[in-house]
Amino acid sequence: MVTTAPTPYLHLPGTAREALDFYAGVFGGDVVAHTLEEFNRTDGPPDAIAHGQLGGGPVALCVADATGDQPAFRSEGMMLSLLGTADPATLREWFTALSEGGEVVDDLQRRPWGASDGRVIDRFGLLWLIGFEGEEPT
Repeated sequence: MVTTAPTPYLHLPGTAREALDFYAGVFGGDVVAHTLEEFNRTDGPPDAIAHGQLGGGPVALCVADATGDQPAFRSEGMMLSLLGTADPATLREWFTALSEGGEVVDDLQRRPWGASDGRVIDRFGLLWLIGFEGEEPT
């Protein structure tokens, strides 16, 4: 995966493979995952993910299973923005999919200033801001 933009890299508590599959289901793209065994590492279960990535779609991210004394991902005061990154219908689909097993913080809705946006924390703890400008086609 070659990218010039910052790419989130999450250390998850044994759920890296599940996260990769989930995000690929939401956004599309290609999943590549390597286990600890493949990297000749012995600091966790052989089938744990040492490095996984989602690329080739509208969202790129990397994940690994936290091992040893590595802390698992948690976030406060940060969100990933998908404002205007796709058409309104696609953004609504992403919002709905990310909310499955997660928590809607603020529903995706029309705002007084004319834009639509909302926030959702997905099942892996990422806070997403999703929205678009202007009217939705009917």
